[in-house]
Amino acid sequence: MIAEAFLPLAPVAWLVPDPDQRRTILTANFRILVEHAFFYGEVHVLEDRSAVAVWFHRTSPMPPPVEYERRLAIACAPYTDRFRTLDKLFHTHQPTEPHHHLAFLAVTPGKQSTGRGTALLHHHHARLDRVGLPAYLEASSDGSRDLYARHGYLPRQPFQLPDGVTFHPMWRPARQPHPPRRDEAVS
Repeated sequence: MIAEAFLPLAPVAWLVPDPDQRRTILTANFRILVEHAFFYGEVHVLEDRSAVAVWFHRTSPMPPPVEYERRLAIACAPYTDRFRTLDKLFHTHQPTEPHHHLAFLAVTPGKQSTGRGTALLHHHHARLDRVGLPAYLEASSDGSRDLYARHGYLPRQPFQLPDGVTFHPMWRPARQPHPPRRDEAVS
C-alpha cells in the first residue's frame, strides 16, 4: 500500500529512475522499514486497509534494521546508492531530542483527501499529547507539507536530493501532557 501511494511522488523518480522497477523496489525497501517499526515503533492501519501510518519511537537510541546493508542491497539494486544517499540526508536532518518520527503516512490512491490520513494523525497525536512528546517527519511534497502544517507541524530547514527535489522536515512541538478523557480509547 505504501509503495502504491508513493509511486507518483517526485523523490521516487530519482530513487528508482526506471518506472518498470519502481513498485517492486519500493515495496521491498518499505518492507524492511515497516518490519523494523514493529520492533522500534508502531504501525497503524485503518480497518479497511486504505491507509497506514508508520511511526518510529526516537526516545532512545535505535539500531538499524537487522542486516540492513545486505537487505538494502538486495531490495534496491541497482539503485542502492541512491537509497543510501536518502538515508544519509534523513540521518543528517533527524532531530536528536526524544520524539516520535512519522516515517510514512500513506493512503491508497482513490481514497486520498478523504480524511483517512488525518484520522491516523489524530489517533497518534492524541497519544503523544497525553505524554508530552513531539513529532517529526519529512514531507516529500508541497501538498503533504501543507497537510502537516494544518496539524501543527512547523517547518524546519528544507533539504534536497541531488536532482533538486526538496524534502520539508517538520516538527510538531510537544503539547502539555494531559490525562486521557473518559471517552478517549487508550491503546
